[in-house]
Amino acid sequence: MAEWTPKTRLGKLVSEGKITTMSDALRSRLPLREPEIVDILLPELADEVLDVNMVQRMTDSGRRVRFAITVVVGNYDGYVGLGRLKGKEVGPAIRAAIDVAKLNIIEVKRGCGSWQCGCLTPHSLPFEVAGHSGSVVVTLKPAPRGTGLAVGDIAKSVLKLAGVKDCWGFTKGHTKTTINFSIGAFEALRKTSQMRVTEEQRTRLQIMTGPTAIHIAGASIDPDEPEGPELAEPEKAMDQPKEGQ
Repeated sequence: MAEWTPKTRLGKLVSEGKITTMSDALRSRLPLREPEIVDILLPELADEVLDVNMVQRMTDSGRRVRFAITVVVGNYDGYVGLGRLKGKEVGPAIRAAIDVAKLNIIEVKRGCGSWQCGCLTPHSLPFEVAGHSGSVVVTLKPAPRGTGLAVGDIAKSVLKLAGVKDCWGFTKGHTKTTINFSIGAFEALRKTSQMRVTEEQRTRLQIMTGPTAIHIAGASIDPDEPEGPELAEPEKAMDQPKEGQ
């Protein structure tokens, strides 16, 4: 990646190392206007093209052709973004749409909200949410573990990149419109981040905001160091007999 010179306040804080996680960046309430911030804080971000639509328009000079690209990005662990852009060429338009999706990234709440489950792991949604765009209304409900993503293909891509593994999906409207279907699913996930929960609900439903494994920008891990050294001592203590036995 080329040398990056931050221009916004949030970009300077990330460049100086004062903000090291995506959660802190979103919690700062500073506008996210540089895609390089997401590249640094979420280096494992994946992307998927949802729709490539050719748009034609007649002008005085002839027929003008442009391409409308819809892209979703996510890290499969609590972060997802959706972007849409038009361009004259497919390749540059896709790259630009990915940058737009990075600027629209949100943090998703996950949990075990299904009464049929009770596994207490953040594999599904903690509660029912709904989002709409145009005529399409997408309703997402928590599902028990092992159900999978029982939704349409477009919504499945959005939920998969967000890290949701089990979910029921119900739709209304003209769902063949890819852009409205994807925006509806994305807005439903946005409702999870906007919904306020109490500490009792967070504990009972095992609600987790954001990732399960936090990436810290600039942190280095020594491959020769054994993983989990803090767990070694408790395991030894469990094997030793207690006094008086």
